[in-house]
Order: sequence, then structure tokens, then C-alpha cells
Amino acid sequence: MSSETTYVLVLYYSRSGQTAEMARQIGRGVARMPGMEARIRTVPPVSPNTDASLPPVPDEGAPYASKDDLAQCAGLAIGSPTRFGNMAAPLKHFLDGTGDLWLSGALAGKPAGAFTSTGSLHGGQETTLLTMMMPLLHHGMVLCGVPYSEAALNETSSGGTPYGPSHWAGTGEQLPLTEHEKAICQSFGERLATLALKLR
Repeated sequence: MSSETTYVLVLYYSRSGQTAEMARQIGRGVARMPGMEARIRTVPPVSPNTDASLPPVPDEGAPYASKDDLAQCAGLAIGSPTRFGNMAAPLKHFLDGTGDLWLSGALAGKPAGAFTSTGSLHGGQETTLLTMMMPLLHHGMVLCGVPYSEAALNETSSGGTPYGPSHWAGTGEQLPLTEHEKAICQSFGERLATLALKLR
């Protein structure tokens, strides 16, 4: 991927792999749009240790995001499992370090949205998505959700909201993404990419 590539950054944190799978599905939707690529990145977990304890490159999965990945994106999707109705600390920690991008207006006017996975069906999907939008608004980004013209949003019996894609992972053995949840993720990615090209 060259530095000239136009891309949507799909930035996420995942513990059990469900949010990571959502990121991949959103990336598939982004890739439907000619002239746009998905750059999938994760953030490292936070630790109570004060010393750095993680390698600079994860052992598996997506590479860690840099602030340059964020600054140069044409659009942004942020994803996290729910933590008491809010995003997980690792993603918040990464976003908390972007004050210089806020000051320069690097993200202003770019489309962005959020996605999440919850253990319980009513475990804070909508509050997590809405609270994840707060830093996006502070950065001056243009919010993108999922319109009800997406048929899967009307048919799903698990995850999926107009505020952004969601997944019901269950509280025991992790449930895979349903076909409706995948369709909503892909539709969201395609919509973000379309908006990114129009607003660029």
C-alpha cells in the first residue's frame, strides 16, 4: 500500500476476536468501492505495568495503528467491545493521545462511524456506539451510521443498529457473526467509503 493510497482506517480493539471479525467485514465493504482501500489496524491492550511490556508488532492479527494512519485516512471506523456501555480502555487510550490531530484539524470533515460487540443482547450496544462518537465529533468528523434502507437492519434478530454495526457475542461460547450482522458491517463499510470519496 503506497503513501498515496486513499483508504478508510478501520481501527479497533478486540479481546475475543469478534470485534476483529467485524473489522474484517467492514473492510470487505470498503473494498467494494473502486479507488478506496481498507487499512485495518488495532491498538495494544493497556496494562497496569508502568514499563512497556508488549512487542512493537503484535504476534497475530492486524498491525498496531499509528497516529499517521489516523491522520492520513479518508474515513474512519472505530470498533470496540462494550465496557459498561462505553468503549474499552485501550481504544480510548489511543484516542486520548490524538490531541495534536485535534489541534491541527487533521480529521475535520472526514466521515466516521463506530461498531461494537456485546456479550449480552441488551448489554450497551447503543450507548457504546453513541459514546464512541463523542471524540469523533470533537475532531470535527462527519458521522455515518446505517440507514434502514439496508434490508438486514430490518431483518436482524441479533446485532445491528442505525447508529452503527453491532454483534451479539453471547455470554458463554462466543457466537459467530450472523449473516445479517455481516451484511450490516459490509454495508457500513461501503457507505463510509462512498462518503469518503465524495467528501475528499
